[in-house]
Amino acid sequence: MAQPNHPPSLQDLLATRPAFAMHAQDGLCFEYVPLNAIADAHGTPVWVYGAGSIRARYAALKNAFAALGLGVHIHYAVKANDHLAILGLFRGLGAGADVVSLGEFMRAERAGIDPADIVFSGVGKAPAEIAASVAAGLGQMNVESAEELEVISAVAGRMGRKIKITLRMNPDVDAGTHEKITTGLAGNKFGIPAQDIPYLYAHAARLPGINPVGIAMHIGSQILSPAPYARAYRKAGAMVRKLREIGQSVSVVDLGGGIGIGYGDEAGMSLTAYANLINREVGDLDVQLQVEPGRYFVGPAGLLLASVILEKQSSGKRFIVLDAAMNDLLRPALYDAWHGIMPVSAAHLHAPTGPADVVGPVCESADSFATARLLPALGPRARVAILDAGAYGAVMSSAYNARPRAAAVLVDAGQFHLITPRQRLDALWADELLPQPVA
Repeated sequence: MAQPNHPPSLQDLLATRPAFAMHAQDGLCFEYVPLNAIADAHGTPVWVYGAGSIRARYAALKNAFAALGLGVHIHYAVKANDHLAILGLFRGLGAGADVVSLGEFMRAERAGIDPADIVFSGVGKAPAEIAASVAAGLGQMNVESAEELEVISAVAGRMGRKIKITLRMNPDVDAGTHEKITTGLAGNKFGIPAQDIPYLYAHAARLPGINPVGIAMHIGSQILSPAPYARAYRKAGAMVRKLREIGQSVSVVDLGGGIGIGYGDEAGMSLTAYANLINREVGDLDVQLQVEPGRYFVGPAGLLLASVILEKQSSGKRFIVLDAAMNDLLRPALYDAWHGIMPVSAAHLHAPTGPADVVGPVCESADSFATARLLPALGPRARVAILDAGAYGAVMSSAYNARPRAAAVLVDAGQFHLITPRQRLDALWADELLPQPVA
């Protein structure tokens, strides 16, 4: 996730993103809407999401499966972007939801997604979360450990309910991605060792309140090569056959998510290759196949629009200081993640460039979006778009340094709509209480 070996030029960034266009007068446009118009109306920093991009990416994945006759059901990974407007788009497309907390479950339900079409994943589900989601009609719970299985059985017993579960198998496969977002290695906290699955599945079938229907896996995020998927899914197929050999019923295989995108000018995961390997490794199992992408759908469909506060020179270095910061977009500070940065003004697209560190105003040295990035001179109030920020952006933001959370806008059919107002300063402390002085 670090800086590419050959960072793309501004022209290359623009050329590889069909949702963007640079107009001589309007400047950078996203899905036919000038970003300057959004900034003029709602200020900066502001999140901008494209409904058309999400729909197009969803259709591309569905079509890749359909071309092979694969009946794969999609559950959108809510953790990537949990805005109600985004969840409502997925509801309209026919997607279910993959959630990892009761809050995410309730968000998906609030957006109109049927609880029966929600999968509850996650390594640490509290008994209260289990009970509340099951009471609301949860469709499936992915079990992460033998210990959690016992907790779920106890909750189901108290409720007089039978919970449909899958066992999440840890296949011990290196996804080839950043160490902080890999989840399928034996040393990770996620899932159950493969050798323990047969016994635990049979045990689950005997437990009160439990209906085991299949296995699940998720090996990591931002996966760009089909090879790790192929190794993991081959193990999934072998496990299904083994479970059936010992007399167990298996009707569901949840393949997880993690489909990678291109953050520079590189290609993301090939959907054709992805669909083909699913067909090859598990397509003959006669099960309901499920996938849970998040970043693939919303990452390229979002950006963070920011304004330059000032440029400064220090110790021979040039710094571009934005009004956006690490409290808005944490990924560069957390993962050394690389995001393209595109000036909004057409005059800047072909202007001479020089190296600059792009930073925010937060009082942390980690508050940096880019190092030695080739950019033109950008004076105060110039605007930039931080690209491919629709996933793990706003959901990870905070009010650190008492900075209000940014507004958010949805672009759809050539119009833009405010979907989250900018947080007011007084809202930062509105829910806080001052204790009365002790007499």
